[in-house]
Amino acid sequence: MILDGRLPGSIAQAAQVLAAGGLVAFPTETVYGLGADAGNDAAVAGIFAAKGRPSDHPLIVHVADAAAAERFAAQVPPVARRLMQAFWPGPLTLILPRRPERGAAAAGGQDSIGLRCPAHPVAHALLLACAQAVPPVDGLAGPSANRFGRVSPTTAAHVASEFDPSLLVLDGGATAVGIESAIVDCTRAHPVLLRPGVLTRLQIEQACGERLWLPEEMPDAAPRASGTLEAHYAPAAKVRLMDGRSMQTALDLLGPDAGAIAVYARSALRTRSPHYRRMPDDAVETARQLFAVLRDFDAAGVKLIWVEAPPDSPDWDGVRDRLRRAAAS
Repeated sequence: MILDGRLPGSIAQAAQVLAAGGLVAFPTETVYGLGADAGNDAAVAGIFAAKGRPSDHPLIVHVADAAAAERFAAQVPPVARRLMQAFWPGPLTLILPRRPERGAAAAGGQDSIGLRCPAHPVAHALLLACAQAVPPVDGLAGPSANRFGRVSPTTAAHVASEFDPSLLVLDGGATAVGIESAIVDCTRAHPVLLRPGVLTRLQIEQACGERLWLPEEMPDAAPRASGTLEAHYAPAAKVRLMDGRSMQTALDLLGPDAGAIAVYARSALRTRSPHYRRMPDDAVETARQLFAVLRDFDAAGVKLIWVEAPPDSPDWDGVRDRLRRAAAS
């Protein structure tokens, strides 16, 4: 059931469902999330069941502001506060030490928890309404609203196609960012980038006031975090990454048979495929449309998707990460 998320009545109805332990899909600026009361472990279990997601794979908890984050975080290190001030609300998730009494199921049983303050006005309105609900809901566990491992949804219609029609979906339009948030671990001696997003490493480092480390540089294991499995974000079709020249050569060799292959490339290619889409030269615009393009290809029934590998530059890190994981599935 899709409701207009701009209407106060829709927000109130969704908050009531969440306070009662139910599930609601809601828009953020990154992708649509499948939400449940993060403080209600039984409600959170409903997310894992609906998605077919392993219960030890942690979820991101969405909060209204930094003050709400402290209801789940045992402590907020100074580096995390600087990042909150710079990027909240926005597409950045912080891994923080978890209060032992809160969010165990959402954290996948870990003693750390991922927290984010979304910028989408519908998400913000929903979080404020949840805080006033009876009983109050301090935060929403909200992984992407799709079956586990598949392409994340960027419209309400994408969500509705994945789940039972009885699921309440707040429609907030197409998402503006299009790929999931960057994730920074703030539980160790140095901030560690666990997942890139549209925020570049340089932007995050400038806000941190120190270097952003990578997981392989740290001696101890990183906390498990949402969306960091080697294979993830995959359409039903097989994804293959290749450079533009190799792609053109392969298309020429295939001739008429190339029509069965979907192509997403920045290069201007000669192809007979009716499923050829030009990839923008801009990383931000590519991120915004990436998941929708992959879903469109799936809807067309293709079995193979060729994607031109993104440039090896920092602004493309988030797109490159999602495509690498999609191709690994």
